[in-house]
Amino acid sequence: MSEPTKSQAPAATGRAGPIRGTVPVLRGVGEMRHLGLVAALAILVVVGLVTRPDNFATASNLISILSLAATIGVITVGATFVIIGGGIDLSVGAVMALASVWATTLATQSYGPVVMAICAILVGTGAGLVNGWLIAYGRLVPFIATLAMLVAARGLAQRMSDRRTQLIQAENSAIVDLSTSRVLGIPLLVYIFALVVVLGWILLNRTTFGRRTYAVGGNPEAARLAGIDVRRHTMLLYALSGMCCGIAAILIMARTTTGSSTHGDLYELDAIAAVIIGGTLLTGGRGTIIGSILGLLIFTLITNLFILNGLNTSDQLIAKGLIIVVAVLLQRRNLKERAP
Repeated sequence: MSEPTKSQAPAATGRAGPIRGTVPVLRGVGEMRHLGLVAALAILVVVGLVTRPDNFATASNLISILSLAATIGVITVGATFVIIGGGIDLSVGAVMALASVWATTLATQSYGPVVMAICAILVGTGAGLVNGWLIAYGRLVPFIATLAMLVAARGLAQRMSDRRTQLIQAENSAIVDLSTSRVLGIPLLVYIFALVVVLGWILLNRTTFGRRTYAVGGNPEAARLAGIDVRRHTMLLYALSGMCCGIAAILIMARTTTGSSTHGDLYELDAIAAVIIGGTLLTGGRGTIIGSILGLLIFTLITNLFILNGLNTSDQLIAKGLIIVVAVLLQRRNLKERAP
């Protein structure tokens, strides 16, 4: 295909213009949706206070909710970028498991907690880069590429650990301290989660990288004509998702004091569902970090209420599946209503 001529350049710029111009409108829509998510959270809180008044509003239960949300939440931030960029990542749970296993091998632990943390982040980022390269340059469909990574990463984690749980040694207790040490009564890992959310929000809303993410997800061809290297940006989005998986691996190691090939089972379900419930379009081009976190808190509260009320895990999965279906149907309905 020939390069666009100078006379075509304004058209390309104009094509990309509406992508930026719609951002204020989308933010307004996002704010309205955020209010609905806050209302849903309030309803769940009321349900918890009514059904389990003695257990739900306790400090220990609130800390438990925040700790669970922190691990999945870091993954959710990365998943938000990928889905806004028009992709999908099914491998996040398996990549987190692989990072936790690699970081807790005896060879890695011999170098201390800092190297363990760096190793987890590098493994996660590396897996994300592989996903991104296969999708952007290998032309694989994101669903297939990340599904392959899901299987491969889980298998490699099982091979490395020999299907055994690897304990964090006493001399590396600094990792565990992230879960046990508290500031103002809140574990350090929750503060790490909050920091990731803030940095993710800034990256998405206040940087060129964020604007390009919306552009690539909204219309890849228009983004390419506007001068964006779409393939490179796509690879970076998956690398970012992988890095978030590495950070989440550190948090789950802190919570469980272990590295295991079973970590992160079905985390991809919770992360993707939280992003969808938060208002991010599966087709890309629209979404917010705040919406994704509110969606995550809804899912975490539902899980907590099921546990407190002694309901079966299978019922919990059915309820989550129904919520995902309803969220996608509502998205499609809203898109049809806005269509000219």
